[in-house]
Amino acid sequence: MSTDISILLAEQIRERAKKIFPEIVAVRRDIHAHPELSYEEFRTTALISDYLQRIGITPEPPILETGVVALVQGGKTISGKRTLIALRADIDALPLNEENRHGFCSQEDGKMHACGHDMHTAMLLGTAKILSEMKDELQGDVLLIFQPAEEKAPGGAKPLLDAGLFQRFKPMAVLGQHCFSTVEAGKAAFCKGPFMAAADELYITVTGMGGHASAPHKAADPVLASAHIITALQHLVSRVVHPHEPAVVSIASIHGGNAPNVIPRQVNMTGTMRTMNEEVRFLLHEKLEHTVKHVATGLGVEASVKIVSGYPVLNNNHAVTELAMSLCGEYLGTENVQQCEPIMTAEDFAYYLQLCPGTFWQIGTGTVSQGKDNYLHSPTFDPEESALLGGCGLLAYMAFRFLEQAG
Repeated sequence: MSTDISILLAEQIRERAKKIFPEIVAVRRDIHAHPELSYEEFRTTALISDYLQRIGITPEPPILETGVVALVQGGKTISGKRTLIALRADIDALPLNEENRHGFCSQEDGKMHACGHDMHTAMLLGTAKILSEMKDELQGDVLLIFQPAEEKAPGGAKPLLDAGLFQRFKPMAVLGQHCFSTVEAGKAAFCKGPFMAAADELYITVTGMGGHASAPHKAADPVLASAHIITALQHLVSRVVHPHEPAVVSIASIHGGNAPNVIPRQVNMTGTMRTMNEEVRFLLHEKLEHTVKHVATGLGVEASVKIVSGYPVLNNNHAVTELAMSLCGEYLGTENVQQCEPIMTAEDFAYYLQLCPGTFWQIGTGTVSQGKDNYLHSPTFDPEESALLGGCGLLAYMAFRFLEQAG
């Protein structure tokens, strides 16, 4: 595609995005006011399905109980061959009470879209409308994935893939974006290679022999042992992992005992392990269990360890990311394209990337004047709605240009 044609395409998409912006804001606010937790997104699923049908896109037969998959079929092919690109948005909310003061705040106690999934869904619906209106010019097909249950393991991506999503539909690339208030609205930030961490849950039980707190020599103290175990685990990253490899081991809860003068029989701890390298991940699994059990034995107690493997490392394809950055520069302006560092949060978009080249980036939802409490998973997370304009247009432009590049 020539430079003049790509400039024209970008301008056409920008104009369409501006036209539908009020509608997409309304959709976002509707979803935000009615958040649904992972695996419970029935209203949201119906909203997405109804919207797609109104704009002439027929959803595929349901794969999971919630979520929607739909195909936008373009009017053109490349040398008679149909190519396909996949775009993904997640649709579930988080279990916390909203503390913002908008007219469209959550109407559900203990539920809030505090991670921007309402924004993601509205953006992809806006993209769907733009693509539907321009499908005669689309050189291939676009798979729209409105995925449930990103916030709760095992997540929604893996069940979709296990059910054969990418066997039936074989995309050349898969793209996704996530709201970040640390990036200003109108900008996007990309990371080549490992971008988001593998996340594993830790469950440790320390069992000793209870007794009177005035006579600890007659007991086997699991509280003291737990304290030593926590300290020992902090040495794993600094003494087992290469200094250039990011890794985090955090014990986040400890429960044991209920009286000030009683040594309890048992202490339970939970925590998380975050890694950016699958080899390091499973090395730490082994070393952590070894450390916990040996520290416990040395202090005369017993310990059991359960490690629940969560989402894998999200590894962005270098070539796809470079192309996405270039196309983002064409659409948003090169001055609005940034590079970001890897982060230790996790995302089940990683499963798509294990089967298909793709990239996942940060779409800016922040402002220069925002408060310090505007961060993800916060009860005061408050994304800038103008980001919907750039977000839906960017995905549409990416779809057009990636398909054109395939030729």
